[in-house]
Amino acid sequence: MSAAVEFRNVSVESPQGRLLLDDISLSLEEGTITVILGRSGSGKTTLLRTVNRMVEPTRGDVLVKGQAFAADKAKSIRTFDLISLRRSMGYVIQETGLFPHLNVERNVGMVLEAEGRPREERIRRSHELLKAVELDPATFAERLPHQLSGGQRQRVGLARALAAEPRILLMDEPFGALDPLTRSEMQDMLRGLLNRLKMTVLLVTHDLDEALFLGERIVLLSEGKLVASLGPEEFMRSSQPEIAAYVCAYHRGERNAENREREGRG
Repeated sequence: MSAAVEFRNVSVESPQGRLLLDDISLSLEEGTITVILGRSGSGKTTLLRTVNRMVEPTRGDVLVKGQAFAADKAKSIRTFDLISLRRSMGYVIQETGLFPHLNVERNVGMVLEAEGRPREERIRRSHELLKAVELDPATFAERLPHQLSGGQRQRVGLARALAAEPRILLMDEPFGALDPLTRSEMQDMLRGLLNRLKMTVLLVTHDLDEALFLGERIVLLSEGKLVASLGPEEFMRSSQPEIAAYVCAYHRGERNAENREREGRG
């Protein structure tokens, strides 16, 4: 399987000269879900944003491939028109970024509106996508964002990201602000939807459980460096110190509960 996104020796420096990403090389296979883990400040979001050029690499390059880019083989993101590049990728963030004065139907179809698509097409596509993210158009299409719950807003944000049928989807901690039950429901919905669409997904999260549930590949960053790129099973078995520390922190509450139970029995 060929790569849909390829990072080639990507480095990013801040204006103050701090190295945010340090010589990262990584390939994302077409139709797979790759999850980026790491501490705050490790470079997760910076790496994600190099794909749609919200962050420009200081050195190195990012290549993309796919029907949306009219590219039979991978090409540098610098060769594409910036607006066309961003419109051809889905982008989902934690706070959704919905336009507060526009109803759900129009929020979902905003990219299509910007492309000059006919109103009937925009409405049809918006309703299709609302159904895909398990929101009934008859109930939600005319609502404004403030009339939705956090989970419903995230569903609308996901629907909007899918409106132009992108082959690459970028997700920056999309469920980080949700309660655990709503987050679990969103993860179930997302996994089912992505299994049907076969998109290439790059997802940033702090949550190892989310990474294991959604990811086919788990990438760990530390201080701007690539520590590992492994399948979920390999990741959990790894003895590499940075990975072992992450897994140890993940199991901490479970171990504490077991210890308390044993102390109670004692």
